Amino acid sequence: MAFKDLIKFNKDNLTTFIFVGGKGGVGKTSISSATALWLAKQGKKTLIVSTDPAHSLSDSLETTIGPYPVRIAENLDALEIDPDVAMAEKQRALEQEKSSATAEKLMGLDMLGEGMDLASMSPGADETAAFEVFMGVMTDNIYDVVVFDTAPTGHTLRLLSFPDVMDSWVGKLMKIKSKLAALKNLIPFLNDDGTSSAELEETKRKINEARAVLSDPERTTFKMVVIPEEMSIYESERAIEALGKYDMAVDGIIVNQVMPDISDCDFCHSRYKLQQRRLALINQKFQDQVVAQVPLFKDEVKGQEKLLKLAGILYDENENDEVEASVIQL
Repeated sequence: MAFKDLIKFNKDNLTTFIFVGGKGGVGKTSISSATALWLAKQGKKTLIVSTDPAHSLSDSLETTIGPYPVRIAENLDALEIDPDVAMAEKQRALEQEKSSATAEKLMGLDMLGEGMDLASMSPGADETAAFEVFMGVMTDNIYDVVVFDTAPTGHTLRLLSFPDVMDSWVGKLMKIKSKLAALKNLIPFLNDDGTSSAELEETKRKINEARAVLSDPERTTFKMVVIPEEMSIYESERAIEALGKYDMAVDGIIVNQVMPDISDCDFCHSRYKLQQRRLALINQKFQDQVVAQVPLFKDEVKGQEKLLKLAGILYDENENDEVEASVIQL
């Protein structure tokens, strides 16, 4: 199967989601940027989202990208999630609600505000913001496809665990709401207008919808980027096992930075032989996935022109011979 055949689109015009992940330093941003550019060239309305707190998407695409979708090419928008901006917007919306809230809802909003203050200082604030962006683009179905340029493996696994975490959190808020409702006969100013319950139920519905989409292989897939080195291979193997716990479908392995054999360079030849052994290990360990190789370019791969050449190697097999890609000359 050709690697491009892994990218399928929902027949009901629902958004397709592609996560690109792997160990730090393997080239996830280059692969995800190239993928998004290629999809846009195919006429698909595409959004690329960076969930990595240490964003490099702007550097890869050589353009300014911020916390809101910005058009960077025909059919292609991009954004880099900023947890500080996301938390500030939540706080601003909360203050607006407070200005017209009932006494009972105001009490709940105060509790939520305190929780948000704690959340903004926690190491999970960026994952929370990333997950809420995911829920937003998922329910809007504005784009044909959304490509997620993810953070290194551990951070991404925490992000994907957020449906369960948030579901538990909302459940606790609903229990508090229920207890407050039970006290309204004793405390006259606790008049329940039902708004808070409706909002919590809507949040719970979106969380369940996000969980369903994440585990639907017809809509969401994960492409793992590795380099032919043992640490990358074994970490990717563990990551795939962990993703299985969230019913995430890992259908493709992209082996990046593969060296050709240069016989008149002893160092290059030695590296080539080592990589060939690692490639055999990759084919052995990832037999259930489609494996594609991307060569080590002689120049840094950044900017739309070079990224499209990378996409040509990965997705258009007939272009492989036309792409100038070789190891750095030593």
